[in-house]
Amino acid sequence: MKIAIVHDWLVTYAGSERVLSAILEIFPSADLFTIIDFLPDADRKKYLQNKKAKTSFLQKFPFVKTKYQFYFPFMPLAVESFDLSEYNLIISSSHAFAKGVITGPYQLHISYVHTPIRYAWDLQEEYLKKSGFHKGLKGFLARWLLYKVRIWDIRTANLVDEFVANSRFIAQRIRKYYRRSATVIYPPVEVENFEVSTKKENFYLTVSRLIPYKRVDLIVQAFFQMPDKKLVVIGDGPELKKIKSLAGKNVELLGYQSHEVVKDYLKRAKAFIYAALEDFGIVVVEAQACGTPVIAYARGGAGETIINKETGILFKHQRVEDIVSAVKVFEKIEDKFDSYKIRKHAEKFSKVHFKKKFKKFVDEKVNEFDFLEN
Repeated sequence: MKIAIVHDWLVTYAGSERVLSAILEIFPSADLFTIIDFLPDADRKKYLQNKKAKTSFLQKFPFVKTKYQFYFPFMPLAVESFDLSEYNLIISSSHAFAKGVITGPYQLHISYVHTPIRYAWDLQEEYLKKSGFHKGLKGFLARWLLYKVRIWDIRTANLVDEFVANSRFIAQRIRKYYRRSATVIYPPVEVENFEVSTKKENFYLTVSRLIPYKRVDLIVQAFFQMPDKKLVVIGDGPELKKIKSLAGKNVELLGYQSHEVVKDYLKRAKAFIYAALEDFGIVVVEAQACGTPVIAYARGGAGETIINKETGILFKHQRVEDIVSAVKVFEKIEDKFDSYKIRKHAEKFSKVHFKKKFKKFVDEKVNEFDFLEN
C-alpha cells in the first residue's frame, strides 16, 4: 500500500498543520506533497518527522514565500500537476486546493476538509473588502477569478471518494457546496500540554489573531459597557489599531505572546471569551483543557465543543448586547462550574482520540475499496 498525503501549503505551523502532523504519525511512511514548502526546519523536525515535501512548480516563482496568496489563480493547476499515479491511497488535508488532486478509479482518495475555500464561497465579500479588491476593474477581475475557482472546486469534489469534516459545521458547508456527505472527526488538540487550575483570578481573557472575522471588536465593546470587569486581550494583527481605539481602561492589550504565557493566562482566567464564527476553534478547547469555562458564539465549532452551562455559556448572536448578557449569566452561576469536569470534556478532543478515530475510518474504507487493477 503506497500512501500519498497532500496538504495545501507549508509556510507556518498552525491549525491545519496540527492535523497533518497527526496524520503523518499514523502513516509515517507516506510521501508528502504540497503546493509550496517554506516551513522552518525546526518545525519540520518537531512536527512533521523531518519529512520534506514534494512541491509544485509554484515553489520557484518569485516572492512566493511571502506573497503566495497572490498566486491563488495558479493553485488549481499546481495541485493538479502532482503525479500520484503510483499511489494506492491518497489523503488530502485541505482548506483550499489540496482536495483537487487528480486520482484514478482504482485509487482511494480521502479528503480531510478543514473548510471549503472560504474566500470563494460565503466569505467572498468579506475577503474582497478586506483586501481592497471589491470595487472597479480589479473587483470585477477578482470576482471572475473566484467564479472560476468555484467551478473548479465543485468539479474536483467529484474526485474525492470520502469526505471527512473537522466539525458538523464544516460537514454542513460540504453538503451545501458539494452536495456530498462527510464523516465528522474533530481535529487533534494537545490537551496533555495544558494543566487544570482551580485558582481563577478576577479577569476575562480572549486570545486571537486580530482580524475582522474573529470579532474581537465586539468583545472589547462589550467590556466598554462593563467597566467594572477586566478583560485581557492576547494577539496581534491588522485590527490592532481599531481594537485599541475601542478599548476602555478595563481592557489590557498584551499583543502577541508565547505559548507559555498564553497557557498561564488560560489557567488563571475566570472565563475565556470567543465571538468568532469558527470552523472548529482549537483555543476554545485549550481553555477548557485548563479547566476554564468558555463564553462563546453558539454557531460554528464552538457550539459543538462547549456544553452550555456545564463547560461554558453560549450566546446566539454576534452582538455586543449578547456578549454582555452572556457574561451576566455566567456570573450568576459561576460557582457551579467544575474545572475538572471541564477538563474531562476537553479530553474528548485529544490527539489520541483523533488518531484512533481517523485510523479506524481509513482502515474501514481501505478494506471496502477495490484496488485490484492498480
